[in-house]
Amino acid sequence: MTSSTGLRKAVETYWAAAEARDWTAFGETLADDVVYEMPQSRERIRGKERYLQFNREYPGDWHAQVLRIVAEGDEAVSWILMREGIKESYAVNLFTADAEGRIVAITDFWPEPYEPPAGREHLSERY
Repeated sequence: MTSSTGLRKAVETYWAAAEARDWTAFGETLADDVVYEMPQSRERIRGKERYLQFNREYPGDWHAQVLRIVAEGDEAVSWILMREGIKESYAVNLFTADAEGRIVAITDFWPEPYEPPAGREHLSERY
């Protein structure tokens, strides 16, 4: 079993390296057989080299800010704020580590922002 501290550090390094576009350091956090999934688009990328290429080729001048990381055993969750120009998106990212503490599975959830339905203003506040 992977330690929570080790996986947390791997996820911190993953995001710091992604933000710095340091694909060598980014790749060092990944297992060779990593699987990356995006449920909203139903895409799956298998293998470290393909996932590294996906990230190297990802368009735009995006920036990730980690808001929270929670790790327990061989699983971790991060909550990030992604900025690209004036556009902001929040994402939840699920990570699983192998016995060596490398990330072996990632699932990213990228919900689109939307306006709340009318009629519940008395229950909620906007932020």
